[in-house]
Amino acid sequence: MQKRILAPLTAALMVLAWTSLAAARIPLPDITELVEKDGPAVVNISTTKTAKAQEGMRDLFEQFHNRRNGGPMDDFFDQFEKFFGPQGKGGKPHKQRSMGSGFVISPDGYIVTNNHVIDNADEVKVQFKNNEKPLAAKIVGRDPETDLALLKIDGKSNLPYLEFGDSGKLKVGEWVLAIGNPFGLENTVTLGIVSAKGRIIGAGPFDNFIQTDASINPGNSGGPLIDLDGKVVGINTAIVASGQGIGFAIPSGMAKDVIAQLREGKSIKRGWIGVTIQDIDENTAKALGMENTKGALVTSVLDGQPAGKAGIRTGDVITAVSGQKIENTNELLRRIAALKPGDSVEMNLLRKGSPLTVSVTLGERDAKKLAQQGGTGEDGGDATAPAESQAKSIGLTLRSVTGKEAKALGMDKARGVLVTEVEDGSEAEQSDVRPGDVVLEVNQRAVNTPEEFKKVVAEDGKDKGVVMLQIKRQRQTVFRTVPLSDSK
Repeated sequence: MQKRILAPLTAALMVLAWTSLAAARIPLPDITELVEKDGPAVVNISTTKTAKAQEGMRDLFEQFHNRRNGGPMDDFFDQFEKFFGPQGKGGKPHKQRSMGSGFVISPDGYIVTNNHVIDNADEVKVQFKNNEKPLAAKIVGRDPETDLALLKIDGKSNLPYLEFGDSGKLKVGEWVLAIGNPFGLENTVTLGIVSAKGRIIGAGPFDNFIQTDASINPGNSGGPLIDLDGKVVGINTAIVASGQGIGFAIPSGMAKDVIAQLREGKSIKRGWIGVTIQDIDENTAKALGMENTKGALVTSVLDGQPAGKAGIRTGDVITAVSGQKIENTNELLRRIAALKPGDSVEMNLLRKGSPLTVSVTLGERDAKKLAQQGGTGEDGGDATAPAESQAKSIGLTLRSVTGKEAKALGMDKARGVLVTEVEDGSEAEQSDVRPGDVVLEVNQRAVNTPEEFKKVVAEDGKDKGVVMLQIKRQRQTVFRTVPLSDSK
């Protein structure tokens, strides 16, 4: 009986709530004039590329072809040959076509799009809204790290074009519209709001996306995200395939600087300091004696690079660049990359709890340098470690590192303690400490034996309740912070 009474009451309250919301709802903006003005500057981009022969599958074809014996597998071999044989689509180079969007930024025919739209293209064509014959476009320049590209069509003047706006002034909740060619449907317009700013989605090193619920689909890539003033505040570039109303755009503040350099025929040059870094969680901040988790923890300093020359060390926390505070690693990457090689910048650090400032002359970011970590050293000891050097602490079984192990990890000599076993369910396991890790420091104090490890844990961990481990893992340096239980 109670449920029968509550159901109509609940329904009535819901109707009342919706009625109140409808009365208070702000009306949707009228974008008809805006679309009429900006729509002609948005173009459809089609590309053709040559897909290389799949050599590995061709080798398999040869093996299958030679195995014909009149048995039941011959039918399978026939189907395999149709695709991967000399005349098959998968067995020889063939053309692939794809589509995307773009927008004109000058009356003489410069067009912005995503790099992934035109990547490896043999031919690029641009189609305007007026259904004229597609025009050939040349690639002026591209920047894979921000997924931006600049095209140019010749022989045209007085083209409709769009101007960049200021993405920095965008507010969450502000109306925006996307224009593009989703699924090849030319000049499709969708309206939504800015759902969030500064989104990091793992698309590249400089993630700083605008999130919007304006509908974005395959084919929208490279099209503009426009504010109600008709200015481009973002370049639509990514979606969550399994979601709805979740799209991402490159902020115009980042894009227009890159596009300006490409238009001048310049290669993109970015600042570089030569460190690897990681974010700081609450336990790590506690171990470092920090009041908050802001900053970027330096996990390694590359030999001969600007940071090392300026005196930055592994374990330092970079808290500010040129007086601007650093929230996390992504922000540090963006700040440094936005500066020019050769620029001199001041960096604020925390080193073992003490603040200091260093001046760094920036180098030039190069993808090849990102892989230049570690190195080879001399064999610093025996191939085996004595059994008595093994010990247990905080759920870890540890022993000293041998010379050959040190060499394999790119260390100049044997140092640290090797994790040979991690106790199931321990805090260390939950903190992502793994067998095979080499612990170099505990709370920024060097440890070379299990006994030293246990001593530092007992002395430093008592007050803080956590220990921060500097770990060498597969030639990379990482930090892991382990909360301490009562049992050591």
